[in-house]
Parts: sequence; C-alpha cells; structure tokens
Amino acid sequence: MELLTSILLGVVVASAVSWLWSRKLSFLGQKPEDYSLTSGPEFNLREHLSGPIQCEGVIYGPTGRVTSRFVADMDVSWNGNIGVMKERFTYDSGAVQDREWTLTVGNDGSIKATAPDVIGEGQGKQSGSAVQLKYRIKLPEESGGHELDTVDWMYLVENGTIMNRSQFRKFGIKVAELVATMRPKLEKQEATI
Repeated sequence: MELLTSILLGVVVASAVSWLWSRKLSFLGQKPEDYSLTSGPEFNLREHLSGPIQCEGVIYGPTGRVTSRFVADMDVSWNGNIGVMKERFTYDSGAVQDREWTLTVGNDGSIKATAPDVIGEGQGKQSGSAVQLKYRIKLPEESGGHELDTVDWMYLVENGTIMNRSQFRKFGIKVAELVATMRPKLEKQEATI
C-alpha cells in the first residue's frame, strides 16, 4: 500500500511540475503584460507593421528539426485602426502561398485578426515591446488539413526588426514552431555613375 501511495504521489507531483512549467514558465506562460515594463522600443502595430516588409524564417517539426525554410514579401496598409496585411510566402520546396490578414487594433492595444485559414477570430494584445496573437488555423489539404491552436509572439528590437516566434499545437501537444524576422523592405536604389 505504501508503494502505491508513493507512486501516486510521484505522478501527482510530476503532473503538477509539468503543468507549472508549460503554463507558467515556458513559451505559453508569457503574457503581454510581462513586456509592458521592459526597457526597449514601444511596439506600435500600425507603425512597425506597415508598408512593404521582408520576412525570412524556418519551421521546426515536432522533433525540433527544421522541416521548411521560407522567404516572404508582405505589404501592410492601414486605414485608421484597420489594417490589411498581404503575404506571399515562397518555401524551399518551391511552393508559393498567398495569405491576407485583416487586423483591427483597439485603442487599448487589443487586436482582432481574421484570415481565410483562421477559424473564427484571432485575439491579441500589444504591450510594451511585444505583441501576442492567439488563433486557430486550418492547414491546407496538401499539408494534412489539420486544425491547430497557434500562439504568435512578435518582439520589436531596437533597429526596427520584428522577431516572430509561433507555436502550433494539436490537442495541447506542440507539433510545429516558426521563427522568423520581419523588417521594412528597402527599395533597391540604382547606382549612379
């Protein structure tokens, strides 16, 4: 009986530690308010996610290995608090994907986001030097058509570059992660002779 009690107690303690780690101390434990008091530039979605943007990134599979690389051209235009972000991703496989987001920013920093592959409406918040967005995405049929819970974090760094980290989960288990950079696209200038 004492052995069974010890095993059950061990399972309870291990479960509690696992829950605490995943919900409070890891990527999922972050809250926008965590970045409201940090030093660094103030992230203003309408200012920093605007105009033509160049993006490069990698996607990691469930084992942590890179499964895909991509570059993307984005163009974001704003009309007051409503923005439209058009994206064109080119993957290392040669596949091209076009996406379009509609972003609505509240005066309190809240964000609502929709896109054709987003189920319902994404919810987020900008606070200090960071932006968080949570949504449910449906993958294309050629990628399995799975519905995944997504947590997106964007962090503004001092030179205006945005670092993006996203995790995708199914049934609470991380199945993919994306890490990317986004920065204003510089127009190529012709050299004068």
